[in-house]
Amino acid sequence: MKIKNLVMLSLIMMFTLASCMKKDDFDPTVQAGLDDALIVKFIADKNITAIKHPSGIYYQILSSGSGSTTYANSTLITAKYAGRLLNGTVFDQTTTQPLTFPLGNVIVGWQIGVPLIKKGGKIRLLIPSGYGYGRDGSAKIPPNTVLDFDIELVDVQ
Repeated sequence: MKIKNLVMLSLIMMFTLASCMKKDDFDPTVQAGLDDALIVKFIADKNITAIKHPSGIYYQILSSGSGSTTYANSTLITAKYAGRLLNGTVFDQTTTQPLTFPLGNVIVGWQIGVPLIKKGGKIRLLIPSGYGYGRDGSAKIPPNTVLDFDIELVDVQ
């Protein structure tokens, strides 16, 4: 009798715990479609002339810059930038001095977009959430958020 009760109690606990677990129904393809619709609307509302990259990011080259750099993850880039949410909230920006970091240490949207310009170039990137901070977000960026960056590439090494 005790074994039967123990088995029943174990089954009840398993079903209770299973029903409390959150089902992970996140679909990156659906999110990419939602992000794309947000970007297309944003571009239309702001009258931005942007090009859709095969990756899904949108970009506007404001100045192409010059040089013949071949970019790699180890390429050091020095940039001035401002990062915004689509509502205009600035979540990060350089102040008086540009910052230097390896291209491989930045979000994927930058890794795709920055090589579209050369030293001295300026670009605006509209980055779907999957190429930014994704479904986790960060301290200042909510999950699944499209990002809007203005980047000036000061130096490339």
